[in-house]
Amino acid sequence: MASFNSNPKWVVFIGAAGEMCRIAIERFAAATDISLVLADINVAAIEALAAKLPAGRATAQKLDLYNRPSLLAITKGASLVVLGAGPYAKTSEPVLSACLENKVRYLDFDDDVESTTAALALHEKSKAAGVPFFIGCGASPGMTNVMAVDAAKGIQKVDTIDVCWLVGDERPGIGKAVLEHLMHIAAGPCLTWANGKATVNESWVETGYAPIGHHGEMLLHETAHPEPVTLPRLFPNADRIRCLGGLHPAPFNGVARGLGVAVRSQKITLDEAVSFLLNLINNPNPLEGWEAGLGKASGYLRGGDISLKELWQAITHTAGALGPWRHAIFGMLDQIRTGECSTGDVLSFLLDSARGNIGPYCAGLTVRVTGTRNGMPVAQEKRTGASGEGSVLFKDMAAITGGACAAFMLLALEDCSELSGVFAPEDCFEPQAFYEALCRVGVPRNELANLLEDGAEAKAHL
Repeated sequence: MASFNSNPKWVVFIGAAGEMCRIAIERFAAATDISLVLADINVAAIEALAAKLPAGRATAQKLDLYNRPSLLAITKGASLVVLGAGPYAKTSEPVLSACLENKVRYLDFDDDVESTTAALALHEKSKAAGVPFFIGCGASPGMTNVMAVDAAKGIQKVDTIDVCWLVGDERPGIGKAVLEHLMHIAAGPCLTWANGKATVNESWVETGYAPIGHHGEMLLHETAHPEPVTLPRLFPNADRIRCLGGLHPAPFNGVARGLGVAVRSQKITLDEAVSFLLNLINNPNPLEGWEAGLGKASGYLRGGDISLKELWQAITHTAGALGPWRHAIFGMLDQIRTGECSTGDVLSFLLDSARGNIGPYCAGLTVRVTGTRNGMPVAQEKRTGASGEGSVLFKDMAAITGGACAAFMLLALEDCSELSGVFAPEDCFEPQAFYEALCRVGVPRNELANLLEDGAEAKAHL
């Protein structure tokens, strides 16, 4: 069990019923003996979670985080408040405000640019209050920020930083908040760092390739994540800092882009897009979800003997496709037009999805840094290892985000007692200390061989 320099009293988890937060709770509880308060509007879920933890470790409390008196009451006196409820564009402000008033430490795994920028603006207020706020402490952002610092080690002038993430096929079981975030970043303005300054691009348009885990080079898209907002504070002379993200299989990117564009152009609402995806992804009978959207056209998918043109024609004459389905298909067609996918890729994806066939899980994080050392060009890279069922760290996005959050929590309570202000991970967490904290919350050392200084792969890589 951990020994904390600040002798913490208890930690409050807000949004404890969420899958990512649940894993953070379980990993943190296994590594410490500190008391936990689990808060959520879903009382049944947090009571069940509390019952699974060692007796007396956790209490469950119903909380509507938009009820300020209740929020102030539950956060008062805590050693750390962890916000795991998304989307952060809606949830972070009230919790940050309560923590500021109560002068208690705060930590989240916020992945929205707008709320990250708003949190950074509280730096002087949190400094005056004498408390630290740790933002973006998940996978991306979070672990990627630490990996960027690690990859930049020894480079005298950093020119470019590419933060890369790939999310695999996690059907069924994807939550509403995750899909809301996806729709938020799949289209519209993308705040990035280009030509040495803050720049706005169109999200999910610019592309790049990066090796992910053991899967080889994967197609990724520039997306609106916070790393290009926070990392320039540490690397102000970099020419380019960008975040490239992707979904696997590749046609998922077309679905996301097509729906995201439709939401941004107000052809469908955010709720319509998210409801469509929830029904499609999480329906226990895959064909039911596809039949609900495609109507008669779904019959072609059963047989598999259809061209994409024929499928499109069938869809355009199907009433149910006038909404989200039409935009999802259009997004995939656009992928074919740009050469991101072949017609065969899209048809195979549609056929497999309709039949409920899910391929091997493919996901991971990679950070690449280029620059100069002793006047010579140099490129260095850090990346995570294997993903999927046999992995603890990268079993799925909940595992990596929740596990990383638990590791950041250890460091926030142990090593940051003198800090005050608002901090992104690159500001205060040393890479090797973070990787060791991951081990302490249950990640096997062999899964971090690419990152740990004692890992053979890490030594060979640099």
